[in-house]
Amino acid sequence: MTGTDTGTDVRTPSLWHHRDFMLLWGGQTVSEVGSQITVLALPLVAVVLLHASTLQVGLLSAAETSAYLLVSLPAGPLVGRYPKRRTMLWCDLARLVLIGSVPAAYWAGALSLGQLYAVALVSSAFSVFFSIAYPSYLPTLLERDQLMDGNGKLGTTQSFAQIAGPGLGAGLVAAFGAAAAMAGDCLSYLASAAGLLAIGSHEPLAAAPARRPRPREQIRAGLAYVVHEPVLLKGVLWSGCANFFVIMVESLGAVFLVRVLHLRPAFVGLLLALGAVGGVVGGLASGLLARRFGAARVCWLSMTVFALPGLLIAAAGPGAWVLLFAIGWMSWTFSSTVCAVALLSYRQSTCPPDLLAPVNATARWINWGTLPLGGIAAGALGSTLGVRPTLWIAVVGGCASGLWLFFSPLRGMRDFPVISNCPHPTG
Repeated sequence: MTGTDTGTDVRTPSLWHHRDFMLLWGGQTVSEVGSQITVLALPLVAVVLLHASTLQVGLLSAAETSAYLLVSLPAGPLVGRYPKRRTMLWCDLARLVLIGSVPAAYWAGALSLGQLYAVALVSSAFSVFFSIAYPSYLPTLLERDQLMDGNGKLGTTQSFAQIAGPGLGAGLVAAFGAAAAMAGDCLSYLASAAGLLAIGSHEPLAAAPARRPRPREQIRAGLAYVVHEPVLLKGVLWSGCANFFVIMVESLGAVFLVRVLHLRPAFVGLLLALGAVGGVVGGLASGLLARRFGAARVCWLSMTVFALPGLLIAAAGPGAWVLLFAIGWMSWTFSSTVCAVALLSYRQSTCPPDLLAPVNATARWINWGTLPLGGIAAGALGSTLGVRPTLWIAVVGGCASGLWLFFSPLRGMRDFPVISNCPHPTG
């Protein structure tokens, strides 16, 4: 589409021809696939090789995500002080070493549940720093009107990884065992680091202030921005609530499929991959749905209507009925991806650049800080009530989380308001 008779071209440049974004996206695609191998293999190592109990599996899930609750807020000011790309690079290299210690210990005959807890805990801390730096770095590469497209592609990558990762992981588990399969994740972090090193553009750094704010002041500023911005506040409350229940499903998924439905471990990854198809579709369709229904409207619509088939997860049974798990998971990955892409694009395009890292840290703290709590709840309830009743609690709670968005300013909007007084750095 060309512009008016002035001859101005108003087309948004295609990201397919954006070399640095493609390097970032490509590295992240490989890394996300590798991470999903570990998401599948780590609980299988605990369940199959170390004979962990339901409670121990829940605690392992809590360890994998505990840093989002413990580290996110102080990580924001630290990320804001240093180049984001360099932070991401070091996080990739650190996780390569940590994840690689699991297959190394297994081959040495020294693997223990204590090591799994330690690896999960420390690697989650580096994941926090990476996940805060990542959305803060993206606006330095892309123009404001490219963010929706960029986030949609990255959301598609995450969902694609949930298909390819478990499928690849299932093949690696079947061929080499659960512990050895995690070596694939090590290679993926190496690929991500190589992509970051190959990016040619220099990251624009904000001018040094006359007085550098103390970390406590930056944390307080990030919290205040989110609390007083009604769209962001309702968005993070929805995400935090939804993640609490989603991690309960993820924590008990392997236990449910292997011990209740008697599914072979190699097929667990294939089933999870089938369910993740919805996220790929959601990432690809997020821009189209935002234009068709409105970016604000599609948020609450996706989480109050499109997510309802998620109830089928707990209704899955042996044989062909196990596909209900995949159908329910598919609806959740589709609806949450569509909603998350829109909310993240809004945050990146409206937040002042000097507050973006603390605001991202606050959002991560609320969004993902509930994950370890959900993992502990899954282990405790699964041990006392049983796995299937706990899944019913999780899927009902997950579907109800969309009410945070329904009873919010989003319900009265079609699109997000445009904030014109927030400068935006470009690469």
